[in-house]
Formats: sequence, C-alpha cells, structure tokens
Amino acid sequence: MESAPSPIVRLLREIADGRVDAEAVLSAALSRANGNASRNTYITLDAEWSRDQARWLAEQRSGGALLGLPVALKDCFDLEGFVTSSGSRFYAQCTPAAAAADSWVAARLKAAGAVITGKTHLHQLAYGITGENRDYGDCLQPEDASLLTGGSSSGSAAAIQEGSALAGIGTDTGGSIRAPAALCGLAGYRASLGVGSWRGGAHLAGSFDTIGWLCRDLRDLPLLAHALFDISAAMDGASAVRVGYLRGEMIEDCDASILDGARMWEERILRGGARHELFDPDFWREAYEIYAPIQAHEASQLHAGFYDEFEPAIAERLRWGASLTDAEVAQLRARHKEFVRRTDALFTRFDFLLMPALPVPRLTAGGDHSAARPRILRYTTPASLAGLPAVVLPARPAGMQLLAARGKDAELLAFAHRLGEMLAAEAAG
Repeated sequence: MESAPSPIVRLLREIADGRVDAEAVLSAALSRANGNASRNTYITLDAEWSRDQARWLAEQRSGGALLGLPVALKDCFDLEGFVTSSGSRFYAQCTPAAAAADSWVAARLKAAGAVITGKTHLHQLAYGITGENRDYGDCLQPEDASLLTGGSSSGSAAAIQEGSALAGIGTDTGGSIRAPAALCGLAGYRASLGVGSWRGGAHLAGSFDTIGWLCRDLRDLPLLAHALFDISAAMDGASAVRVGYLRGEMIEDCDASILDGARMWEERILRGGARHELFDPDFWREAYEIYAPIQAHEASQLHAGFYDEFEPAIAERLRWGASLTDAEVAQLRARHKEFVRRTDALFTRFDFLLMPALPVPRLTAGGDHSAARPRILRYTTPASLAGLPAVVLPARPAGMQLLAARGKDAELLAFAHRLGEMLAAEAAG
C-alpha cells in the first residue's frame, strides 16, 4: 500500500492548490498554543502579529518553499519587534529594546513564506538538557503532563506535540534538538557545525552550537533543511549504504526499553538493503569530560558579570568555566582536536552511525535529574565535539540518532527520507 504524503508536504500542497486557507490553518494552530499543562510552550505569543503575517503573505501571492506553514521559533533568535529572552527573565528585562532586525534564521523563515507562531520556551541560556526553567516554568509534554519535554529546545518540541506549529526551530550544542525530539516522539535534525548563520542568535558555546529543526515526520526534514540552509538531499553514488551500530560499554548503560528501540531501527535499516558492522569507539567515553569544561568556559565568557542572575546549577557551571586556566583550556582544545581526528576516521568505514539519542526513556516532571544530565550527554556529546550532523529517528519510548560525517548533511537527509518512507509504508500496512 502506498503511504500518504508527509504532514508538511500535504499541507503545503493544499495551501498552494487553494484547498485550504493559510489564515484558517494558522488560526487552528494558534488555538492550540500553550496547550501543555504548564501553559508555557511559548515565552512570547502575539496571535494578531502572526495573523498579520499570514494576511500579508496571502496578499503578496508570492511563492515560497514553506508558504503558509506555521513554524515555532526558539527564543534565542531575534525576531524584529520582540525581545529575545534566551530563557532568562533577567535578559528579557534588561534588554533595552525589542530587536530592531530579524536574525538570519527568522529572515530565512519569512523569505520562505513560513508563518512564525511565536518564540518558544527553552532551558535557561540553552544550557540544559531537561527543559526545566526557574523563570518560565518547566516545560511539560502536551501529550503527557507527567513528563518533561527535554531541552533545551523544549518549547519547539511542545509546539509540535500540541499542534500549534508543524515544525520548530531548535539549536543543538550538546543535544538540545536530539534530546527533546527523542523524548517527545519527534523527528529532529541538527546541521553540521558551521551550517547556517548565527547573526542575531544568542550563542551558548560557539565551538559546538548548531541550528536545526524538529517536526513529526522524517520525510519532511529535507524540505525544511532546504528552505533554511539551501541543502538539497542527495546520496553519493549507488553503492550500498554502510551503517555502524554502536556496541560495547556505552550502549550497555541504556535502559532495556532503549535497546529495544535500537534493535527495531537496526532491523529496519537492514531490510532497506544497508550493510552494517558493529563499532565500539572507546575514545568516545572521553567526550563528556572534554566537552563540558570547554562549553562552560565559552559560556562563562558570554555571560560574564551576570552569573548570579541565573539558576544556581547554571551559575555553578559558569563559575567553573571561568575558573579554568589558559593552560587547562589549551590542553582541552588539544584533546578536542584529536577527538575530531579519530571520529572523522570512523567515516572511512561507515556512511552513517546509529546509536541511542539518550540512554533513558523519559524525564519525569518534578524529579531530580542532576544525575541524568551527564548520563545523557555521554551519548550526545561525541557528535557535538566532532561537529557532526544528526537526525533523530522517532521511536518509542525514545528515539535513536543517526550521525554522518561533518558536511554530509545532504546524504544524511536523503537516507533519513528513505527510512521515513519505510516507516510510513509500515504504518499504512
């Protein structure tokens, strides 16, 4: 049985053909905004402004790859006329004025015809993996109020779950797209380091910060990536795809349910004709101990003088980063360089690497997740250190991550689309 079109492709066709009205689509989306139990999907929401966008687009009658698509924007990117909070009331209140211009990301969305539904919740400063936030409340999943969305791109994930947007912009420094996508049953894409522009965006740690998307269907990722980054999905050559499956000590730390999800995707990939081999990169076990201090050091420089304005756990990390000596940082950067070299070498054997996005299936609202943070980051920081692009493959109870060599975004997106077609065909019976 032929699968139905992906949700975003279907909607865009209906808008283009005049079968549905873009303003009506937006109104229906906005009626669901802040629909989670914590009522905090969005930090900034101006429904009339969004409707004005939709009306203006309709009057222009111009095309655009995302014409009429409701898209949520993470509140670390400037949007003309609105304050950027970065998840901190201190920054929201001390900013002298609303942004005078759009960030590169917001400008690209508008040029593609997307309708920005609002600026979404995030873990404070984008410096966290759970979606908890002292200033704006912890972000709860609209589909299950007992669970956190994960972060830091928490609100973008919640917006898709609740239906107030069909896609959301996220950022991923140490896992901030991958964690919420995996926990919320969504598809996610983090671009290679250096893809896109951070003009008008608030960095956390420039050595690792990347931009990307969250949505429901893997098949929609290539369209979204092309609209934002001008990346056209394509595979190199006609040879069989080589996929490495993670084994060894790292994966043994996963909950049993995560391993079940991994096996499901491993089997699906094999049915698709890929060749596979097991890999166990022992040096990846060093990723977190290299990544965390460099991240803290770079973040401490960006937020110098304001540490006491942030949550205690974040302030503590910032102080730690500021305490590192030049010699310590130089040694860490040397280890980082060697880590990148050894990770790059893996892609002489493989086109893609498959592994869990995180070792736990859920983050319970109100729980103590201080121990979960380093445990999760063991899985996400290898790709962060090496600047790799990643796609989250949806699974229950939590998604997997598929990694490609740095700069191989087009090939990764094409393979993810192929896997999305398989998934859709299975669902169609």
